[in-house]
Amino acid sequence: MHLEESRFGSPCGELTVVTHEGRLVGLGFSDGDALLRRSLARRFGSAPVAGPAPRAITRALGAYFEGELGALDNIDVDTGGTAFQKSVWRALRRIPVGRTVAYRDLARTIGAPDAVRAVGAANGANPIGIVVPCHRVIAADGTLHGYAYGLERKRWLLRHESAIA
Repeated sequence: MHLEESRFGSPCGELTVVTHEGRLVGLGFSDGDALLRRSLARRFGSAPVAGPAPRAITRALGAYFEGELGALDNIDVDTGGTAFQKSVWRALRRIPVGRTVAYRDLARTIGAPDAVRAVGAANGANPIGIVVPCHRVIAADGTLHGYAYGLERKRWLLRHESAIA
């Protein structure tokens, strides 16, 4: 299994971009690489090697950070995961830019209204941050809650997307 890893500079921190056969399989902030590496090791059993990210991915990331917020929508992803996790991650990709949803609403969306905690766990296990927008999920009372890369980054991303003031 050949994974390629590269770095991408963003206004809210350096990103680690991991691809396999041209598809995005991992994206996270470089200062939180341990999370991403554990996820990739469990799934692929091997560490990524340095290599260039596909141009389409870096172009889309650049456009997103420059304000073209829909630029990430067409990035081809391969999340792996269980059937339940995949259902959560597909639902995350359907949250429109500029919007947020509560964990309970996400659970309802996937047809599992009693699985709020499991939805939260799947959200936290998301291997492809930003593109699979787990940052758009908030607490039921509207507060920011639970982001592996820190609440300040979550706040930055939501402000960038005009989801919060």
